[in-house]
Amino acid sequence: MNISERKLTLLCDFYELTMARGYFNSSIKNKIAYFDVFFRRVPDGGGYAIAVGLESVIEYIKSLKFEDDDIEYLRSKGIFDEEFLTYLKDFRFTGDIWAVPEGTVVFPNEPIMIVRAPLIEAQFVETFILLSINHQSLIATKASRIVRSANGRVVSEFGARRAHGADASIYGARAAYIGGVSSTSCTLADKMFGVPAGGTMAHSWIQMFDTEYEAFSTYCKLYPKSPTLLVDTYDVLKSGVQNAIKAFKENLTEEEQKSCAIRIDSGDLTYLSKKARKMLDQAGLTCCKIVASNALDEYLIRDLLLQGAPLDVFGVGERLITSKSEPVFGGVYKLSAIEDENGNITPKIKVSENAVKITTPDFKRLYRFYSKESGKAEADLLTIYDEVIDENEPYELFDPNHVWKTKTMQNYTLKELLVPIFKNGELVYESPSVKEIKENCQKELLSMWDEVLRFENPHNYYVDLSEKLWQEKNSLLKSVKSKK
Repeated sequence: MNISERKLTLLCDFYELTMARGYFNSSIKNKIAYFDVFFRRVPDGGGYAIAVGLESVIEYIKSLKFEDDDIEYLRSKGIFDEEFLTYLKDFRFTGDIWAVPEGTVVFPNEPIMIVRAPLIEAQFVETFILLSINHQSLIATKASRIVRSANGRVVSEFGARRAHGADASIYGARAAYIGGVSSTSCTLADKMFGVPAGGTMAHSWIQMFDTEYEAFSTYCKLYPKSPTLLVDTYDVLKSGVQNAIKAFKENLTEEEQKSCAIRIDSGDLTYLSKKARKMLDQAGLTCCKIVASNALDEYLIRDLLLQGAPLDVFGVGERLITSKSEPVFGGVYKLSAIEDENGNITPKIKVSENAVKITTPDFKRLYRFYSKESGKAEADLLTIYDEVIDENEPYELFDPNHVWKTKTMQNYTLKELLVPIFKNGELVYESPSVKEIKENCQKELLSMWDEVLRFENPHNYYVDLSEKLWQEKNSLLKSVKSKK
């Protein structure tokens, strides 16, 4: 069941409703509001993130309405007047949404989604937008790190049983696939989204038979095309690998033996995989792959490979599906502008004692500079919505405080990253398949310099403000300061 088949209208913070009623009963209820969705830092100290979750938002917006039982529930709270409840009966999203396509590489403090809508509508969708983008972008970003650490080897997502609920498993599997994993253990993610599902056996399968060999032999007979045998139920080297070799030899043809595998789920994976590899090769099973699992992440995988572990496939579960090392993405939803009935846009800014929480005002565009010479992404640029950039002219990028010029772009192409999703409440975006999103994500990553992608001390990718936008932000800050 996808989002459109469930009633999720009330999956919101309750203050969205109290504010909605307040707006409804005030003089500002018809104003148009602009909200930016962005995040302030990359999880795990990384240099980039991957935006995912747009498809969930689309399905939510399409099905957004208050059913009769929703109205009755709100009436029972005793704080919402009948005029407001009548308004909710006909509530629909009628605004505009722009977003970066799923699979786009993104950076802190740039909008990955902009919502423009009547104030009540724009405010109400906040919770669902954030929970979708925060969760799925987190998992996709973690998956990308893990896949990169595997250095071309296959990574499968194994986390269904450790996910934080059903949706976390299903949508987490989808996000992990976009981030680069090859398959998932979650069958429903395959049915719903086409994320390839796979799996072979648990330790209980082996325990149910009188002998380990009988368990392996039976499985090979049932699934001769690509059997993977779990070899650590009793003893990896003394029985597991030996019985697997015997089962492969006695039950598979020579051609079928070329696609067999063993899985090690415990113990010293480097030592055991080296010994197992030697035993398999001596038996003539040089094509037999070795799969490793057991609480893996990007750092453990990297260390295993640095130690020379002859591993071909990694099954990654809890540390991927929960992003255990840093389980919060930290995306926020902040007002950036309001628009009056004549179409005049007034920028808004949020200030804070914590400088990182000061927002960038106004309705904005987001561009990415690509070098024509290298094809690599060089910087992102935020401009006010009505600014025009001439690709035939050099463009000066500044340090974050605009203290001095730090980079002049020449011989470049520009790509506008935010694309229209909804216009006047109507969907105007055709969602690509999950496979196409994944392929686009891989192209995005290839356009990034290695220095941006590295795990430790990644390059600080430029996200600059145009001179006009920077001046506007500073003018608003001075204005706020003068009012204190």
